Amino acid sequence: MLDGQFKNPVRIVGFNPPEGWSRDVSADVAHELRQRCADHGRLLPECLEQFVDRHAGQDTPVQLPLPIRF
Repeated sequence: MLDGQFKNPVRIVGFNPPEGWSRDVSADVAHELRQRCADHGRLLPECLEQFVDRHAGQDTPVQLPLPIRF
């Protein structure tokens, strides 16, 4: 994907026929793409930005305020 063989992916599904399962691995792949680019000091290819944003979101954790009751 980083070499530009695939452009604008929508979803990535992993299959394991011996164990009889398939699942959406898009979030896992999006996080890995972001990490590999960071490790190699390169920018994420433009054709993958939407995919990574959609599936990996922001790496910064979000803390939602909880109601405090006394």
